[in-house]
Order: sequence, then C-alpha cells, then structure tokens
Amino acid sequence: QVQLVESGGGLVQAGGSLRLSCAASGRTFSNYAMGWFRQAPGKEREFVAGISSGGGTYHVDSVKGRFTISRDNAKNTVYLQMNSLKPEDTAAYYCAARVVGIVSASSTLYSYWGQGTQVTVSS
Repeated sequence: QVQLVESGGGLVQAGGSLRLSCAASGRTFSNYAMGWFRQAPGKEREFVAGISSGGGTYHVDSVKGRFTISRDNAKNTVYLQMNSLKPEDTAAYYCAARVVGIVSASSTLYSYWGQGTQVTVSS
C-alpha cells in the first residue's frame, strides 16, 4: 500500500509561482512512475506531467516551458514546479503513482492517489 500526501497549493496571482510536493510512503517509490493530474470544477481530470522510474519527464503542451516535474527518490517525493501561472491553471492538483515505471496520461493506469491540493490563480 502506498500513501501519497500533496502540499504546496494556494492562492497566487497570475504570473506567479508555486511548487507542489507529493510525499510517498513505501520502500519502492523509486520503481514507480509518478504523475500530476488536475481537475477544474465541471471538467474531467486531466494529465499534467509525469516522470518515469528512470527519470524521463513528460509535460502536456499547455504547461510546457512553465511547469517542471522532478523527483527525489531519497526523500520519496515528487515535485511540480509551476511558473508563469495563469488563471486557467486553477484546479485541484493530484499526484498519482503507477506501479509500472512508465508514465501514462491515462488516470486509470495509476493505482494510488493523493487527496489533492487546491491551486487558485487570480487574474
């Protein structure tokens, strides 16, 4: 069983930055692919970024150049650095772990989820 706890969300003005953290329990964190998803009110949950067990990273086009996913296996933590935030980035952000170490954009392939952290970007 893996538990994921997100932190770092909040209210920020457009153009600002936030760094989300996701701390994972368990001894096999380094074997997992990790993903960040977000869900805005009235919208479906969408993939934002992912990092494989080998460190390969993937970002959706809407956040490329602004968001960066990274991981620290020694701390069992994955991060999402968010710069140049826009009002359309407002959503609840969730981290997820996939037992297979390959990133997928499909939320159904992730076995473990955090409780989410709210990011609100004001214009």
